[in-house]
Amino acid sequence: MKSPRERIVETTFGLFARQGYNSTGINQIISEARVARASFYQYFKSKEDLCVEFLKVRHEYWFSELNIFLAEEKDLKSKIIKAFDFLIYMNGKEHFRGCSFLNILSEIPMDNTKILKIIQTHKADLRNYFSSLLKDQALSDHIYLLFESSIIESQLFKSNELIERSKNIATHLIQ
Repeated sequence: MKSPRERIVETTFGLFARQGYNSTGINQIISEARVARASFYQYFKSKEDLCVEFLKVRHEYWFSELNIFLAEEKDLKSKIIKAFDFLIYMNGKEHFRGCSFLNILSEIPMDNTKILKIIQTHKADLRNYFSSLLKDQALSDHIYLLFESSIIESQLFKSNELIERSKNIATHLIQ
């Protein structure tokens, strides 16, 4: 059986995905997670603190899934090209939900540095991931930007078409 904390975070994942951050209230999370109000506040002081935890869990999950998906790829070019296939895989698994980090970014005020820092860290880690594979910073930034725009466009149009096009561009960029 899952702990109250785990149920809260899991419930938050679904609600934020369906309704967004701003439209999801603490009372709804408490009700749907089937936890006592005191339990919620034992783990999280505020919805903002819950959001920070949600994004940390999402970050770990996302990179874990990416690493598992790419585990069998040996050469760097294959790893990078297959990373675009990972986006297609995640779109299928999560019904074109898009990037949790960018979805929340669009809902918070820019002076919410607590949440903003978590989002920036996730994106910096992704950028560094490509940079660690490709020792050419300009090329790795290009791949990162193709990757990021693929996430947004596939969510917007509920289609993997631009991921496939970005993968094709990346194939030609990496020698």
